[in-house]
Amino acid sequence: MARYRGPVCKLCRADGIKLFLKGKKCLSAKCPINKRNYPPGMHGQRRTGKQSDYAAQLREKQKAKRTYGVLERQFRRYYHEATRMTGITGVNLFHLLERRLDNVIYRLGFAASRAQARQLVRHNHVLVNGRRVNIPSYLVRIGEPVQVIEASRQLTSIQESLNLRKSMGGYPWLERNDEECSGRLLRLPNIDEMAVPVKEQLIVELYSK
Repeated sequence: MARYRGPVCKLCRADGIKLFLKGKKCLSAKCPINKRNYPPGMHGQRRTGKQSDYAAQLREKQKAKRTYGVLERQFRRYYHEATRMTGITGVNLFHLLERRLDNVIYRLGFAASRAQARQLVRHNHVLVNGRRVNIPSYLVRIGEPVQVIEASRQLTSIQESLNLRKSMGGYPWLERNDEECSGRLLRLPNIDEMAVPVKEQLIVELYSK
């Protein structure tokens, strides 16, 4: 399946929750889910009824994939890797997703959305351990320094994103230096700290069938 290229606000409406796919717009009154909090389509407001267990599990998986911008094959690979790690599979899965370079760039506030962070990485604006890395799925290790290259630090998009992150506050598992546009992963976050609106156990149940 190819990457979704359509209106991402429809994805939030389909899931009935903000996935923060549009950056600053998601925090404003212009967010479509504030005005039309029902699924898109001509029959969106009529969709009622109880979901089956499978439908609920599938919905949680779709929310996770859309939130982190990951395709099915990638997501399944992360799940299988999580099952081989010690600890709780669902938590391990989200630890892997949180360690993605595009997600770390987003969490540090250098991009307003994960899609924008992916573009920064792809266009060689990011250094990891002093070396350029243009692979969004690169897994950042604890203590590894991540930095925006000096020539790109004054880009309007990056400065606007930093100002937005300052107003929202940072994350306790990350260290950020605004002047140098750098940061590092201090530790792996707890599942409740990530504030991702997904029930990870339902994803595990879906894949373990």
